[in-house]
Amino acid sequence: KKHKDSGAQQFVFNEGKGLSTQEQQYDPTSIINQVGDYVSRWRAIPNPNDWHVTPETARLLQHWRHHQFSDIRPFFCQIEAMETVIWLTEVAPHLGKKEKFFLQHLANASRDANPGLLRVALKMATGSGKTTVMAMIIAWQTINAVRRPGSKKFTRGFFVLTPGITIRDRLRVLLPNDPDSYYASRELVPRDMLDDLSRAKIVITNYHGLILRERMELSKGGRALLQGRHDKAPSTLETEGQMLQRVMPELMEMKNILVLNDEAHHCYRGKTDGDDKETLKGDDRKEAENNNKAARVWLTGLEIVARKLGISHVIDLSATPFFLSGSGYAEGTLFPWTVSDFSLMDAIECGIVKLPRVPIADNVPGEEMPRLRNLWVHIRSKMPKKGRGKAKNLDPLSLPVELQTALEALYGHYAKTFKLWQDAGINVPPCFIVVCNNTSTSKLVYDFISGFRRENEDGTSTVQNGKFELFRNFDEYGNPIARPRTLLIDSEQIESGDALDKNFRSMATDEIERFRREIIERTGDRRQAENITDQDLLREVMNTVGKEGRLGESIRCVVSVSMLSEGWDANTVTHVLGVR
Repeated sequence: KKHKDSGAQQFVFNEGKGLSTQEQQYDPTSIINQVGDYVSRWRAIPNPNDWHVTPETARLLQHWRHHQFSDIRPFFCQIEAMETVIWLTEVAPHLGKKEKFFLQHLANASRDANPGLLRVALKMATGSGKTTVMAMIIAWQTINAVRRPGSKKFTRGFFVLTPGITIRDRLRVLLPNDPDSYYASRELVPRDMLDDLSRAKIVITNYHGLILRERMELSKGGRALLQGRHDKAPSTLETEGQMLQRVMPELMEMKNILVLNDEAHHCYRGKTDGDDKETLKGDDRKEAENNNKAARVWLTGLEIVARKLGISHVIDLSATPFFLSGSGYAEGTLFPWTVSDFSLMDAIECGIVKLPRVPIADNVPGEEMPRLRNLWVHIRSKMPKKGRGKAKNLDPLSLPVELQTALEALYGHYAKTFKLWQDAGINVPPCFIVVCNNTSTSKLVYDFISGFRRENEDGTSTVQNGKFELFRNFDEYGNPIARPRTLLIDSEQIESGDALDKNFRSMATDEIERFRREIIERTGDRRQAENITDQDLLREVMNTVGKEGRLGESIRCVVSVSMLSEGWDANTVTHVLGVR
């Protein structure tokens, strides 16, 4: 709640602590609850003529609420998120001073944290269907823009930004001409309105595309030669206009673009005078620096779009629209432009999201807290400190005993789950994930689990088979099996869209070659297997884990660097172990 600071008023529970100043205080939780109350009362109005929305919007609302869907109908949380955006856009501006207060709050919050951009955030638990909400937003805006071309509230131009390629690939369902488009397949739009959606201009990209690229590759000597005796080095970066032409040519003619930020907690402007940066050390500090760099690229790119083309407003979607550690704000501070909240606890209670289970016991008795509950604290001093191939002199069979114990405990439960799935006739296996802190750790864990070739002094190699039978990539004779069961992925590299690091490529050489052979077996097309890049190949395997008849159907275990959590839509995952 925004108000003049007075000594008598204090917050008992203050989500806005990191944002508040002497002049104004932010309490986003209170704002969310107040907006929710207004939207609830508005939803209860029986007559659509009294909703203060266009006939097209009223038709869509009635469709989402009452249509007899042949498959899963939209969840209440999805409709509620849409209703909140519609209420703020179409209803609140025509009501009284109290309702317009929310619009002023959003304008103030955006001005303080993101000058020049008007942002609205929808907080929705992971797995509760943010992609469906994005499709509903695009449908609502497009249909109104087509039928009301003079209105400035609506647009046909959409710029969808994601943190990585995995999510970008999965969001193709937002394109009206995609074979799996949500508008028709999920019946999100009445049939007689579907044609209007063909007028939408939609660009979906990962934020890495907003980085200004080199127009020509120059060596250090070549650059010095071009500079000569001039003070200023030659500019070889593309201009902002060239970047926009490369990333979003379809939107260059549009004047009123709506931005959809998926996983929007990656997009913020850090505070330079924040007090949380000095307390971070080691890996935490490095991770914070990487987060801030990515956030800076994302937000700067949006500012370029706003300057050159114009942005009506930005709609953020995230399960965690919080400022991250090292941003200069108190970690976990909720974005003050958040207007609706469907939390993870709500999603679990509604049966939308799986119920996670964490270790409550282990086979090392006598301690107050299970060691596996906070594994990293017990093993970090024994693990390699750096990535990118530094693990070659380390022995995979010498992993810390606590890590081996954790892997064995989780694998024991996985084996039981695997048999249950087989007995039930499920054709794809359950999936076990190990998430590591760097590529050295991931290579050691991968070799321990799946097997590896040990180089002998005489130049020969001996296969050391994997610890766990169901995850082995070699048979009992030391021959590589045709379809790997365990996958090694550096998801940070995969997500960036750049070429694979040569060290990581050498780590995954066996996997990549086997997947190429499998493509030839499945399609008979050797050229296709040779033309696909290593990175595209690994991403295709990752994106099809648990999908019958696809490249990733045989994967039982994924050993990953980075998170592999956002947008990775593999519903066969049953076990997750964090080594970080």
